Amino acid sequence: MTTKTLDIDVGGMTCAACVGRVERGLKKVEGVQEANVNLATERATVTFDPALTSPAALIQKVVDTGYEARTAELSFPVEGMTCAACVGRVERALNKVDGVLGASVNLATERASVQYLPAATSPAKLREAVQNAGYEVPDEAAQTQTGQTQSRLDAERERKEHEIAGQRRALTVAAAFSIPLFILSMVPMLYMPLHMWLLEHVGEGRLNWLMLALAAPVQFGPGLRFYRTGWAALKHRSPDMNTLVMLGTTAAFAYSLAVTLAPQWFPAASRHVYYEASAVVITLILLGKLFEAIAKGRSSEAMRTLLALQPQSARVQRSTADGQVDGQADVQEIPVDAVKVGDLVLVRSGERLPVDGEVVEGRSYVDESMLTGESVPVLKEAGAKVTGGTVNGTGAFTFRATGVGADTALSRIIRMVEDAQSSRPPIQGLADRVVNVFVPIVLVIAALTFAWWFFAGGEAALTNALIHAVAVLIIACPCAMGLATPVSIMVGSGRAAQMGVLFRTGAALEGLGEAKVVAVDKTGTVTRGQPEVTDVIASDGSPLAEEELLRLAAAAESSSEHPLARAIERAAERPQGSGPKLQATSFEAIPGYGIRATVKGHTVEVGAARFMTRLGLPLGELGARADELAAKARTPVFVAVNGALAGLLGVADPVREGSVQAIQTLKAQGLEVAMITGDAQATAQAVAAETGVSRVLAEVLPEGKSDAVSGLQQGGRAVAFVGDGINDAPALAKADVGVAIGTGTDVAVETADVILMSGDLRGVPNAIALSRATLRNIKMNLFWAFAYNVILIPVAAGALSRWNLNLSPVLAAAAMGLSSVFVLTNALRLRGFRPPLGTSVTQTQQTEGVPQLT
Repeated sequence: MTTKTLDIDVGGMTCAACVGRVERGLKKVEGVQEANVNLATERATVTFDPALTSPAALIQKVVDTGYEARTAELSFPVEGMTCAACVGRVERALNKVDGVLGASVNLATERASVQYLPAATSPAKLREAVQNAGYEVPDEAAQTQTGQTQSRLDAERERKEHEIAGQRRALTVAAAFSIPLFILSMVPMLYMPLHMWLLEHVGEGRLNWLMLALAAPVQFGPGLRFYRTGWAALKHRSPDMNTLVMLGTTAAFAYSLAVTLAPQWFPAASRHVYYEASAVVITLILLGKLFEAIAKGRSSEAMRTLLALQPQSARVQRSTADGQVDGQADVQEIPVDAVKVGDLVLVRSGERLPVDGEVVEGRSYVDESMLTGESVPVLKEAGAKVTGGTVNGTGAFTFRATGVGADTALSRIIRMVEDAQSSRPPIQGLADRVVNVFVPIVLVIAALTFAWWFFAGGEAALTNALIHAVAVLIIACPCAMGLATPVSIMVGSGRAAQMGVLFRTGAALEGLGEAKVVAVDKTGTVTRGQPEVTDVIASDGSPLAEEELLRLAAAAESSSEHPLARAIERAAERPQGSGPKLQATSFEAIPGYGIRATVKGHTVEVGAARFMTRLGLPLGELGARADELAAKARTPVFVAVNGALAGLLGVADPVREGSVQAIQTLKAQGLEVAMITGDAQATAQAVAAETGVSRVLAEVLPEGKSDAVSGLQQGGRAVAFVGDGINDAPALAKADVGVAIGTGTDVAVETADVILMSGDLRGVPNAIALSRATLRNIKMNLFWAFAYNVILIPVAAGALSRWNLNLSPVLAAAAMGLSSVFVLTNALRLRGFRPPLGTSVTQTQQTEGVPQLT
């Protein structure tokens, strides 16, 4: 029995009892031979039988026991991959490394993403595994210029340009020898007098040696790359596209070389050389790879655009130790990487903001279109949040840096887009399953083709066998299959980011387009989430005046995150409600009901009617007044002071601009639109009538929203839920695809699969339209990749030879290259996607803030 030993970093242990619990939990896993946990090092060492369990199962057991199993993620570039078989080989090499929990390799971005146990392996070992598999791992850290930190954008562009330049040089060398070789071998066949003249004055033997002199530099110069990677793949029993090219061109070259050296060994009808086939095939494949590299560069254009948004320098004025501005300090222009949290950053007219922060002085309008997709500038003055990458207008201001480096909103957006681009959607599984067996099957078909023609090919049997077998090997390169899905996901997610829509994963990009029902939260989603107090009604028996009632409620709500709390606070700050601002000395939120706080020694409870019922307070005449408010789409909020019902507030939350248009477009897209809200039935119905929502689920508690989503999923229907608050998190997690309004709470944004950077609901039908377009694009790519092989492999094998329809290796190479170029070009069409709805967010909506992505 073979066993493995694995080290796992365990967090959360505090004593020997914790150690014992983790050890006992691990020992219960089938296949575990021994488990030792060290509290000082916070590490578990496990010896197990890999045939019975896996590192992932051990990790899950630690988590199930109640502790944290620390993992890490690493993303790095991989060079030399040419097709889906390469992807599979790199993934298998990484997954064989002890401590690797999962590995995903993207052919389009040429990057590997690995989740691993840092206690069991290291980034160096992961890179070494890829190198041992026959591929190169460039050192990203070395891609910097002396004395100046080079941005990732420049490094990525330099790497791509270096790759394209290398492909161009190889193609130039190959073409320089292949073109005269092609002319020398093919033109005489088209003009027989010239052919006869060459045979008479030069001789067939000398012609063969001349063609050998032209073919050898191609075969062992630019063609050497196919030997390096192809042979490594063959040694690892994982043949790929390079293996097919290597075998095919070598067969043609070796056969021709044998004819050249010993023509007497071959029948007269078979004494033909195919140097032009091997050389031109290599040249055409290199041409296809050049087009492919150029197209790949274009496919990441959206990402480069995002990366280019961050300036390279910032003008800062350091603050003193107590946080005050040092007026005597000189303004310094420093690299953006050197900006620290707390630095004061000066922004002039027309400049792009280098980092995130909060305005401390000055006033200006800022263009946040890169963040939200909206073109309306946003007013920024003291206290306002600003985001790195946005563009200042005509004013000037100073802000204090709050997010720098990897902690800026732009950096988090870029990471999220990269994660989506490198992740694998479910539809990719089909291509993966086919590719796993495709190349071995092609090798078998090529061998059978050679055998068939060798025994049934007539006088030129050997020649026919060689030509058809080589054509099969060349035509079947699975490049298009490997590129079909990741390139579409890459371009689609990049285009979405430009529209202000962030997909966390490729699965979300695919799944959103398959949704049949869109369920939306009301407050903050369909409505603005910035409601206004329209009515203040004191109870007849209450000693409090309306102004005092409002001030008490505002003080109690000051610690609440609910949008209604902000409305009550704003109302209390109006002139008619002005007075000494009251402070709450304690606060408690009762999810789904309301809040409780202590203000000036009074116990103040604010919430819905069900909260008052829970407290045992009869609503009396205020219940009737609440029904009247609800009929007008105003939310009734009850206020109790010291255990007695004191009054009622009416709050109206206006429908967001664009919500009606968004809901109508969703219905036109064939989707059912439902609204799930905790508000009263009458209020919810009034909003539904205004917006066109056909199904309303009202008075739903936070824990009930998840159940409501489950109800909508009955019958196997995929549901997308759109929300923005903490109470929406369970529903966002339960839905097939969770969509968060980016201006919502951190919890909602973190839980969701898709994030709308602006607060405009019109982003939902736009995102669905893009998802459907991407899915159609993927299906078209996969159809082309599969159909191309299904149709042309039999033709290459000679299935149509009785009608004199044969596919030469040269044409096979051209067709193979065109298949990849077609897939890439088709995916690039997504860059021109136009959303069905334009967005026009008002100034009021924009001032709600920016998404807090974590």
